[in-house]
Amino acid sequence: MKLEAVKRSAGNVSALRREGRLPGVVYNSQLNLTVSVDGRDFDKVFRSQGTSSIIDLAVDGDTHAVLVKQVQMDKRRRQPMHVDFYAVTEGQVVDVHVPIEVHGTAAGVREGGMLDVHRREVYIEVMPRLIPNHIEVDVSALVIGDSIHIADIASLLPAEARILDDLERTILTVVPPRLVEDEEEEAAEAGEGVEPELIGHEGEGEGAGEEGSEEEGE
Repeated sequence: MKLEAVKRSAGNVSALRREGRLPGVVYNSQLNLTVSVDGRDFDKVFRSQGTSSIIDLAVDGDTHAVLVKQVQMDKRRRQPMHVDFYAVTEGQVVDVHVPIEVHGTAAGVREGGMLDVHRREVYIEVMPRLIPNHIEVDVSALVIGDSIHIADIASLLPAEARILDDLERTILTVVPPRLVEDEEEEAAEAGEGVEPELIGHEGEGEGAGEEGSEEEGE
């Protein structure tokens, strides 16, 4: 999927946002460009591609294959404020978090249990063009007490991918009714539900973009 960007000077990002543009940075170990993209165009592309699919970012005549590494959000308005694009190098593997999508209704849920999801993504190393948009996990056959672990979804990934997560890590479990009630009470007492400020992940072993925390200028 393609997205147009233009180079910009560092700072003065508030003026860009008022014009409907989203400031960002394109980076890797040898590159660091400050850019801006149309906010509406980015929203469409990001909804489709997320943080695990390659975007062809055109910057003033040059095209860079990039991943969205991190999006800084305005917590109050829930609007993007800044985006970090990681420029991948053809022929070199990248580390990426691939979303896990749950499909079906577990048999144990029909019996009164609840699907307790611990993990919504898997961390892998793979060639850029082989990155899956997401992994679909069918839970229909699970009864109360059943779990799915990272090792169980290895066959759903590209054969060339290397899993970087602990293979024994639990993705989801069907828990019995009593445990469901206890966990809901604990969550209510803890006052969970704080909105996140960031979407995506800082680059593991890749170096974060230098402009992600730039000063806002008027």
